Amino acid sequence: MAYPNLALTARPRRNRRSPAIRDMVRETELRPAHLVLPLFVHRGPDEPIDSMPGVNRWSPDGLLGEVGRAADRGVRAVVLFEAAPDELKTPTGDEAWNPDGLIPQTVRAVKAAHPNTVVMTDVALDPYNSDGHDGIVAADGTIVNDETVDVLCRQALAHAEAGADIVAPSDMMDGRVGAIRQTLDRHRHTGVGICAYTAKYASAFFGPFRGALDSTPRSGDKKTYQMDPANSREALRELELDVAEGADMVMVKPAGPYLDVVRRFAEASAVPVAAYQVSGEYLMVKAAAASGWLDEPSIVAETLCGIRRAGADVIFTYFAMQAAELLS
Repeated sequence: MAYPNLALTARPRRNRRSPAIRDMVRETELRPAHLVLPLFVHRGPDEPIDSMPGVNRWSPDGLLGEVGRAADRGVRAVVLFEAAPDELKTPTGDEAWNPDGLIPQTVRAVKAAHPNTVVMTDVALDPYNSDGHDGIVAADGTIVNDETVDVLCRQALAHAEAGADIVAPSDMMDGRVGAIRQTLDRHRHTGVGICAYTAKYASAFFGPFRGALDSTPRSGDKKTYQMDPANSREALRELELDVAEGADMVMVKPAGPYLDVVRRFAEASAVPVAAYQVSGEYLMVKAAAASGWLDEPSIVAETLCGIRRAGADVIFTYFAMQAAELLS
């Protein structure tokens, strides 16, 4: 067989010849230290979440065990969410800032047992709001902004006083980052960081998470405060505001469908960029793998690498434990 005489000086395949060469020239690094593990805690026993196979609602003791297992694998950051019972939910979400509530108790327990683990807490009213919204709902159905921010400040302060390292407002109310920063500083919690959910989209990918917390809105939707999925330039305005108000980290949520926004944040942000691989992204991978059409470990590694490649410094993912094992 005659071969064509290819006078090629550039042969990119030379840098793919062996595993050692591929490792040497790899552009994107993914380590367990880049991952944050979301954890759900409730007042009952450990139980699986139907909408998120492989994810549990943990009892406080069970959650401590999971934090320890994560730390053993190199995942040194967790973010806590409470699945609150209906009897604690009110229109104003007062349980959110109860200093003796389940989240403050859990923060204290985790920091006592695992002092080197970074503990982040969700700051929003939807787990405690009987209306299922991230903010207080007025009589006319409007989600009110400034009244909600006041409660969010109290919630963030309760978490900081319990020992949280970082509070993460996920509500998308205007001005809440600056108000929380002022509240924390006024109470001498200047070392507590803020990870702002800066570009949180009104996404259909949140469905399984709402099943985990039973936090689906009782009426209406979240489109008056979460961002329109059609917009990316608007996200840069949110970025500018959150950084100016004192955010230490900014987030894009969801991650996979919004990698273009992650890239724009990475290019424009002076603070670290986080991206949240949300419950719907997780469930799609689990369902496709369960059907036998996708290899789950390979897809987990590829999707997380893609989020890092887009520019995320930190990735919130329910695959954190599995990914850490793969990376090891």
